[in-house]
Amino acid sequence: MSKRPRRNHSPAFKAKVALAAVKGEKTLAELAQQYDVHPNLINQWRSRLLEGAADVFGSEPAASEPAIDVT
Repeated sequence: MSKRPRRNHSPAFKAKVALAAVKGEKTLAELAQQYDVHPNLINQWRSRLLEGAADVFGSEPAASEPAIDVT
């Protein structure tokens, strides 16, 4: 039995698959068959997407020094 060569998926592909998983319109098994990846990978990508979603909108502004009034 020959093994399939290791594949490296692009970040864009991972995001597309993870977003499809978040939508929940299809099961993980259906997505795995559609995109030809293992369901565990889809679950990992989905988790990473959800964990990092807050970073998309930026972190809260750091406490900066108060403005100096020069009047």
